Amino acid sequence: MISSKNVFRLGVKELWSLVRDPMMLVLIAWTFTVAIYVAATAMPDSLHNAPIAIVDEDGSPLSARIVSSFYPPHFKMPNMVSLAEVDAGMDRGDYTFALDIPPNFQSDVLAGRTPAIQLNIDATRMGQAFTGNAYIQQMVASEVNEFIQRYRSTAVPPVELALRMRFNPNLERAWFGSLMEIINNVTMLSIILTGAALIREREHGTIEHLLVMPVTPAEIMLAKVWSMGLVVLLAALVALVFIVQGALRVPIQGSLALFMLAAALHLFATTSMGIFLATLARSMPQFGMLLVLVLLPLQMLSGGSTPYESMPQLVQDIMQVAPTTHFVSAGQAILYRGAGIDVVWPQLLAILAIGSLLFIASLSRFRKTISQMV
Repeated sequence: MISSKNVFRLGVKELWSLVRDPMMLVLIAWTFTVAIYVAATAMPDSLHNAPIAIVDEDGSPLSARIVSSFYPPHFKMPNMVSLAEVDAGMDRGDYTFALDIPPNFQSDVLAGRTPAIQLNIDATRMGQAFTGNAYIQQMVASEVNEFIQRYRSTAVPPVELALRMRFNPNLERAWFGSLMEIINNVTMLSIILTGAALIREREHGTIEHLLVMPVTPAEIMLAKVWSMGLVVLLAALVALVFIVQGALRVPIQGSLALFMLAAALHLFATTSMGIFLATLARSMPQFGMLLVLVLLPLQMLSGGSTPYESMPQLVQDIMQVAPTTHFVSAGQAILYRGAGIDVVWPQLLAILAIGSLLFIASLSRFRKTISQMV
């Protein structure tokens, strides 16, 4: 039988061990404060302050109108250069785009001919090149059409498309970056803390002291799960209130209590995973290598970095067994769209089921590891 008193006291011991580890405390503080703020503010859109050079060989009102359409924040103020300076400037990496407006461009447009504008792109800057290519084409075509019509509007189409941005009206990347950073850090830190706690006891020899005490492996493991999970849960709550809502002023649409419930279930799974990895590793360097192999796929393929539906079907099927996939889905629904328990209960149930299987597998592996030490 599992003694709740033993589980509680062993958990308090884990908390005191964490308090005596200054590097872990610094890691926790950094992960849920500075790291979240940096992730939200240092990840600008792919087309942000893109450097562009323009060769205006026409010198007409139409070419001046095209030049004036490029301005921050998508582009820097255009550098007006000569045709001979384009190749040298792009070789030096001074600008990503170089737009060449040919002579007689306006007269050809008004005469009904189809003049060509040359756009040179530095494709080594993949993000800006991919987005800016289509954006510049659209801008030039729009300016030409409006110039021909002599007023800044387009013909009324037979069907009007009304765009409404829900949940993030201004398309603020900080709203997405900060919340997803919290979700990813909950996974990362919970695995690190529980795994490091077990390896630390093995390296310090305190695991042998526990073996001679009247405690069971299940009690030892449950103590690590609740203590390290509680630390991460409180850190995530502080980050949501003071960093996301306070410093970054990101509105939280849903219930914080419901998100904390989802995080607690997820922590049950990830802390069990951390213990399982710690039983496979014999030292902290080995644990770090295993963590890289496990953590990167969990974060990259769970839907937090790229849309889950855009991945190959095989990857989607495989990632259904990962708790992070369901946690990301539930977290986005709660924090972004204000979903309630009636919407996210399937994800919560899936996290609980996966966590239970991970806990059973970790407990079996933990018992085997302890029996080899006796």
